[in-house]
Amino acid sequence: MNSAGTARRRPTITDVARLAEVSPQTVSRYLRFNGGLKPATLERVENAIRELGYRPNLVARSMRTRKTGRLAILMPAMVFNPSRILAGASAKAQAAGYFVDSVGAGGGIRARSERLLDLADSGQFEGIVSLAPVLPATQKALHQRTVVVISADFDDEMRGIGELTDAAPVARMIEHLATLGHSRFLHVAGDAQFASARARRQTYLDTVERLGLTSVGVFDGDWSGESGIEAVRSLPSRSRPTAVIAANDLVAAGVIRGARERGWDVPGDLSVTGWDNIGVGQFMTPSLTTVDVDLERLGGRAMAKLIAGVRSTAPEADERPLFRTIWRESTAGPPGHGR
Repeated sequence: MNSAGTARRRPTITDVARLAEVSPQTVSRYLRFNGGLKPATLERVENAIRELGYRPNLVARSMRTRKTGRLAILMPAMVFNPSRILAGASAKAQAAGYFVDSVGAGGGIRARSERLLDLADSGQFEGIVSLAPVLPATQKALHQRTVVVISADFDDEMRGIGELTDAAPVARMIEHLATLGHSRFLHVAGDAQFASARARRQTYLDTVERLGLTSVGVFDGDWSGESGIEAVRSLPSRSRPTAVIAANDLVAAGVIRGARERGWDVPGDLSVTGWDNIGVGQFMTPSLTTVDVDLERLGGRAMAKLIAGVRSTAPEADERPLFRTIWRESTAGPPGHGR
């Protein structure tokens, strides 16, 4: 006899099969990742799994198939909070019925490569994602029964490389500001040790030249708000820009502070853009125009590749861009233009 306090019975394969109007063997084949199901059947099974909240019994599955139901994400030495990347990867894995372990590996590429081999040989994981490069010899030596995806998005110090260095949004922001009437620009760059900072700096210079605009200079900063303040303080009055492209949101906040110290209004006298879409930016006065980086999608993409490798299926296509410009109150037309 059931009561209100009785725990709800965990759904079984039979329950899923009954709701999807297929045989338990069909559901089992779906869970074994063998594929071959018709699209309509596949959709019914997936809908039933979602409706029932079914999760495979990973212990039982491991005993039957020697699969552990566990995946690992290997991170280099962490100098920033990787929570958004891990959240995206974990959500993708959990939706597919896996558990995820995050494993740190300090000491550089050699130590990380050795750690990856240890994980692969442990038999604990069906697949591993490495978010930083490993030695070429390591990839050749990996145990055949463990699937590994090298998604080299960061270097040893978690500085963005690869797709994260795409600076195309800088060009698009300058182009848009130019259509508003801006012609005099300043770039406050990030730490030159970062490939992303170097890419944004070069894209700024290339775009200003391509559009025939004027650059009043590049201030080589360090990602800090102080560098944004100092960049504005150091400007001669005769070299005043009408728009500043800041390396990130913290630098942009410093630029706005420096502008106010000089009696300049943002955006009335000076438009300012940032990068990263940190939470406080939308609540600043004025709210900050910025570039949002979809780190959750970055983690999800890497995990999707791994799951496809584990299941021997084609990886799902996800060509959506990682970057999105968010236009807010810190940008407007230049002084006297259309006002």
